[in-house]
Amino acid sequence: MAHQSSSRARKLALPFLAAVLLAGVLTPAAEAVAPRDREIEKMVQQVDARNLGRIIAKLASFGTRHTLSSQDDPVRGIGAARDWIYDEFSRIAATSGGRMTVEKQSFVQPVSPRVPVPTVITNVVATLRGTQDASAGRTYVVSGHYDSRCTDVMNAACDAPGSDDDASGVAVSIEAARVMATRAFDATVVFMAVAGEEQGLYGSAYYAQQAKQNNVDIQGMFTNDIVGSADGENGRDPKAVRVFSEGVPTSETPAQAAVRQSVGGENDGVSRQLARFVNETARQYVPSFDARMYYRRDRYLRGGDQIPFLQQGYAAVRFTEVHEDYRHQHQDVRVENGVQYGDLLDYVENDYVARVTQVNLAALAALARAPRSPGRAAIVTSRLTNDTDLRWDANPEPDVAGYEVLWRDTTEPSWTHSRLVGDVTSYTVAGLSKDNFQFGVRAVDRQGHRSPVSYPTPAS
Repeated sequence: MAHQSSSRARKLALPFLAAVLLAGVLTPAAEAVAPRDREIEKMVQQVDARNLGRIIAKLASFGTRHTLSSQDDPVRGIGAARDWIYDEFSRIAATSGGRMTVEKQSFVQPVSPRVPVPTVITNVVATLRGTQDASAGRTYVVSGHYDSRCTDVMNAACDAPGSDDDASGVAVSIEAARVMATRAFDATVVFMAVAGEEQGLYGSAYYAQQAKQNNVDIQGMFTNDIVGSADGENGRDPKAVRVFSEGVPTSETPAQAAVRQSVGGENDGVSRQLARFVNETARQYVPSFDARMYYRRDRYLRGGDQIPFLQQGYAAVRFTEVHEDYRHQHQDVRVENGVQYGDLLDYVENDYVARVTQVNLAALAALARAPRSPGRAAIVTSRLTNDTDLRWDANPEPDVAGYEVLWRDTTEPSWTHSRLVGDVTSYTVAGLSKDNFQFGVRAVDRQGHRSPVSYPTPAS
């Protein structure tokens, strides 16, 4: 059996945690998920498909939202859409008791392959500030892009309603903000609509760069891009959304790569752990809808607003419908050989967008109420042994009750076993060799909220 290897201990606040510790059994991870948070359940239930439909219809009504379209026409173009989104977030912020602020984050994008003249690009950003001193600096971001395009990416005058790509993703961000604004969270949540995506991911790149320069502690980023329909050219799946995540971090250094290659870990980067958290949380709060993990950064020939965050070293994932219909993406609105082309409102399913929103909201709320992932998790390699010695830094949050060690076979996609080990910063799993399993550790608070898993690196 396992034993604790740290003298530091404190009785766990939850009786069920203590019971598991006293039992000393190997617990399947499925049985060790966080207890259901009734407030998160209520938030999930408050997602309104009709409101999502209203947001998407309004965004489509601007005719085009091309990044190079008019910024001062009050009814058509990206400027009109920008101002409407700002007003919508501002109305939501008024319900937050002062915790939410809204800003237009503008910058001038220089001439580039898809930007022929210097162009102002504006992100609309609503920030719901965390209320726990130890967690308020920890930030989670949810985003959709509000710019649109037709067949010619440089055509700023054509009709480009962009209903699915990506009014649907913007609607997820706005609706999540509406539901969450009236609640308090330990950590900070940012709800964002970015521009310049179709021209080169410029809006998200600027936000991520500024965040990195200002040492913003972004622990997770979600982009929702093309989440409006269960129908595609190759099938229909109304009960799932794809969650794309990279295994090997984009920002990995040569030294980090050398460590990873020596022990394995291609399936355990921070973004993959974030995707596992989303999948687990969805099974708990939206059980009829699958947040299906896909082990790649994005689709072939495509990319989204998660990529600039990955480039800055942040954990980030992308949500996209399972079956896409390319007749309704990046197309001039037209009928050709009896086939309707164009990203029209008719092809968006509000109930499907609502399910995607519920998954996003549940994961964001769970992340913002949970502790951060334990820092500097390490697997001790100073001796040859068939046991596994783990250590990590203590979490800073005052309500942390203890930690949980997890493991799985090296070929398994998700964590399969876990053990609550108490309020310690080291632990030995006796009889389980680090050569045969992948291990992780996560923090647990007094309410049972669990952090994403930290993957340990070798240390002497």
